[in-house]
Amino acid sequence: MGIVLNQSIKNTVVTYLGFGIGAINALFLYTTFLGKAHYGMVAFLLSASNIMMPLMAFGVHNTLIRFYSRCETEDEREKFLSFMLWMPLLLIIPITTITYFFYDEIAFYILKENPSVKPFLWLIPIIGICMGYFEVYYAWVKVHMQSVFGNLISEILVRVVVMLMLFAVHWDWLTKDDFIYGLVMAYFLQFAVMKAYAMYVKMPVLSFKIPHNSKEIFGYSFFIILSGSVAVLLMDFDKVMIPAYENISSNALYSVAIFIATVIAVPSRAMLQIIYPITARLMSENKQNELQDLYQKSAINLQVFGGLIMLGIFLNIKQIYLLIPGEYSGGILVVFLIGLSKFYDVILGNNNAIILNTKYYKWVLFFGVLLVVMIVILNMIFIPLYGIVGSALATLISVIVYNTIKLWFVVRKMDLFPFTRKTLSSFAIIVLVFLLFYFWDFPFHPFVNISLKSILITLVYGYWNYRWMVSTEINQVINNFIRRLKS
Repeated sequence: MGIVLNQSIKNTVVTYLGFGIGAINALFLYTTFLGKAHYGMVAFLLSASNIMMPLMAFGVHNTLIRFYSRCETEDEREKFLSFMLWMPLLLIIPITTITYFFYDEIAFYILKENPSVKPFLWLIPIIGICMGYFEVYYAWVKVHMQSVFGNLISEILVRVVVMLMLFAVHWDWLTKDDFIYGLVMAYFLQFAVMKAYAMYVKMPVLSFKIPHNSKEIFGYSFFIILSGSVAVLLMDFDKVMIPAYENISSNALYSVAIFIATVIAVPSRAMLQIIYPITARLMSENKQNELQDLYQKSAINLQVFGGLIMLGIFLNIKQIYLLIPGEYSGGILVVFLIGLSKFYDVILGNNNAIILNTKYYKWVLFFGVLLVVMIVILNMIFIPLYGIVGSALATLISVIVYNTIKLWFVVRKMDLFPFTRKTLSSFAIIVLVFLLFYFWDFPFHPFVNISLKSILITLVYGYWNYRWMVSTEINQVINNFIRRLKS
């Protein structure tokens, strides 16, 4: 776990810096400078683009990681990498063509309740293409074990550009409509910088030769398109469905709550950037014991980190909403529901990486299709009844069902299990800290209150985890830090 912890710590720092910038944007600048209607449009457009991303990438971002370690010679690797760059065009060209010729029909079907979004609908496939090729080049550097700078581009660049554009709106340098159009430039810049760095790490030798295992590559890529779409639908489909039943401004309230809850997944995003290619290598080399060890260590480490972040959010949520403009209040229950779904994602460690690299990966596709049907039905039922809370409830139920199926699949087919006795110890600490801190607050300004309470939560939570030795790796990091302080 040496390289994992090293790059994970760097990725965590970068990711939290990005989330810090994103928090300023989502909780303060969007809400103050852009307004609920345009904020809701942005949430809809970016969620729809994210849903299109697996199609635009043709699943190459996962296919590249899975098959790169199987290339035995430099010539095979060159041919394979070149092929990965051309594959996305097989779907990009027909999708953009269909969008161009049937734009009005698509707009009418999707936006009957909110026609004001129609002028911006064409941005969705363009941003989706930028997102897709960004992920392709990000995977390019991951297989060369260079994930930190790519994570920097992924987490920080777009958020900084968006922040600058939001201030430009505030200073009347841009109109609110101009800001939405400017999102295309922000995501194109992210893609261009990622491509330049990928070329720096490994310059491709372009060719049009098809790899000998192209049939297997295409089959796997189609699976990734479908399974990746399922994963993205779980995250973003709610923000696409809400405008069909509610005013577009409801998306702004929902987006604020979603952003707060999504912070729980930051440790997972940081660590999995480097764990994914390691998992692929261990599985290709059939190292079952090392894979089991990595599975359990990733699960418990992410549970400890994710649990701390979840407690920090849940125990300060009332004070956090006091810092946000009052018109965006009313999303506390959404934060709890989405937060629990994110935590369930986190505690499964590298479960997804194992599934995507097993020979049984196609079995999961059937459950994914059923899940898509379920999430659509649940949103259609719950949004009219409970509004944005109903959408969050639909997401939580869907995540619980889908993740439980995937966990059962790995246990049953791969004879791997992520949980140990330490998992129960971690859950006990989380429950105890929640009960200890939830029912009181300091009588100070919300920012001071959040800061003081977060320090206390971190000290108590960290002490109990250290004393109970929940994570050997985390204890080693703490011990090394203490030794350095003493020396």
